[in-house]
Amino acid sequence: MARSSSGTVAGLTAAALAVVAFLAYQASANVPESLAKPRAAAPSARPSEAATEEPRKDPLAVPTGSGTGVRVVYSLGERRVWLVGAEQLTQTFPVMPSTISPKPGTYEVTSRSGRIEGSDGVEIEHVVRFATVDDVSIGFSAAVDGSMSSPVPGTKTGGVRMKRADGDAMWTFATIGSKVVVVP
Repeated sequence: MARSSSGTVAGLTAAALAVVAFLAYQASANVPESLAKPRAAAPSARPSEAATEEPRKDPLAVPTGSGTGVRVVYSLGERRVWLVGAEQLTQTFPVMPSTISPKPGTYEVTSRSGRIEGSDGVEIEHVVRFATVDDVSIGFSAAVDGSMSSPVPGTKTGGVRMKRADGDAMWTFATIGSKVVVVP
């Protein structure tokens, strides 16, 4: 009897997460332009390059040149992640980049941790690591306290922070070996 009730709870939890993820995406897709925050240029872009780029027609659409198939797409300049399923976008959400970023390219998830202390001393959960730069592990995570504050300048951190609900979605989506594409 306990076995079927835990299966029911797991099923209800999965269904609830799916509904929350859908509603979060729907809400983010319908933000009026007057409330949208201006986007920062990619940190590596020179002013002349940034000035010549045209803004994307749909900022929530998966960036062109991010590959095909099931993948996580991380845009450094847009500070946004897309979870792309077999045929379509599953979810997109904003992130707070770390002080150290990976170069644009294709990576894969190499390790995961359920709950640990981040390199900045903040307790984090659902850590999904995919790169190493200058001996610093780069990965997606969510602060247990829900914060998404900017990292302290001058520190070497590799945590790309997101809201807890988005961290739950990333944890479910990006298992070991999953493809992560970083774009400028």
